[in-house]
Amino acid sequence: MKYPLLTDAKIKGKKVLLRAGFDVPVEGGTVTDATRIEAIAPTMKAILKGGAALIVMAHQDRPKGVRVPEMSQKPLVPVLEKLLKTTVKFCDQCRGPEAKKAADSLKAGEVLLLENLRYEKDENSKVPAERDAFGKELASLADIYVNDAFTNCHRDHASMTSVPKLLPSYMGLQLAEEVENLSKVLDDPRRPVTLIVSGAKMETKIPVIEHFLNKGDDILLGGCIATTFIAARGFEVGTSKYEVEQVEKAQELMLEGEKVELADIHVPRDVVVASEASDTAEKLDLPLENIIGDMMILDVGKVTIERYRKIIEKSGTIIWNGPLGMYELNRFSHATKRLAEAIHEATAKGAISIIGGGDTIDFHIKYKYPMDCYTFVSTGGGAMLDFISGKELPALKALAKK
Repeated sequence: MKYPLLTDAKIKGKKVLLRAGFDVPVEGGTVTDATRIEAIAPTMKAILKGGAALIVMAHQDRPKGVRVPEMSQKPLVPVLEKLLKTTVKFCDQCRGPEAKKAADSLKAGEVLLLENLRYEKDENSKVPAERDAFGKELASLADIYVNDAFTNCHRDHASMTSVPKLLPSYMGLQLAEEVENLSKVLDDPRRPVTLIVSGAKMETKIPVIEHFLNKGDDILLGGCIATTFIAARGFEVGTSKYEVEQVEKAQELMLEGEKVELADIHVPRDVVVASEASDTAEKLDLPLENIIGDMMILDVGKVTIERYRKIIEKSGTIIWNGPLGMYELNRFSHATKRLAEAIHEATAKGAISIIGGGDTIDFHIKYKYPMDCYTFVSTGGGAMLDFISGKELPALKALAKK
């Protein structure tokens, strides 16, 4: 599908409304990880260099339509000023007379950051008319719309799908890079194709598992998803977190995976357990049949990670979304570290590697694992999974050339 690109737009002398995908961690009024802001910096710089005024809108966390001071966009101002090397004006509204006045007064080369879009319940209202009404207010602030928020492209929100109906609309540089690189997984992946998927919720991962059963070769499981599959195989999981309501679906997927022509689903054979999730807890690496009592599965075991490493070593394309264990605690991060090292090595030998998801990125930052050794690092989590599952993302549909 063809999308209009920022590089095709005539923006000189115009006001450009940029939908950014920041949603960065903020502690004590300071941004603690600017990775997502830095990813969109090339688009912001291109807009300013092109002689336009830049209006940036984004959301922060989930305030659910009320003003939560801790979720304000204001702490992003100094980060943007440092990246763009210019003054960034801030408006504590994103709609109404105050926002309109701030936008109207903006001159070419100037930057305005709007307040959290999700302070407005209409941003993600389930009523299309309410979303469109808010979208109309946002569109009134500018002449041109640019979407560079891949992280939110799977959401049918006013700033993502309503605004493009009303303004000439284009794809930002980061979004274009996301679509180009992730399309390779869909269109012509290098075989064998290996999907590594983890996380807490099966519901968001089922479509991607189903897609790669037909399009991939190996599916490696970790986290609570793996625990749900372990329970589905009939093993005790102690006090581990898993989704009881998804056990039957896990059984269905494993039965499908037994068909010769479909990908193999690899469920851990051994796991790291402890009676509590702490960095001082006594841990054991046990085969599945030895899990009893109050044991809690917190990581993948040594036998399993070695199996995973051998599969990765032979892979032509590797897609990774989600750490294998409770990586937040160093004691239960070791399987994920071995996994990252294996993917690094495979990439160096010619494999295509694509990683994404907030926890996956956070793991690399926390343990200072390099990310420039992968073929591509996606800023998206849910959006990445939906895209590589072959789903049509609402925001991309809104941008597509008619």
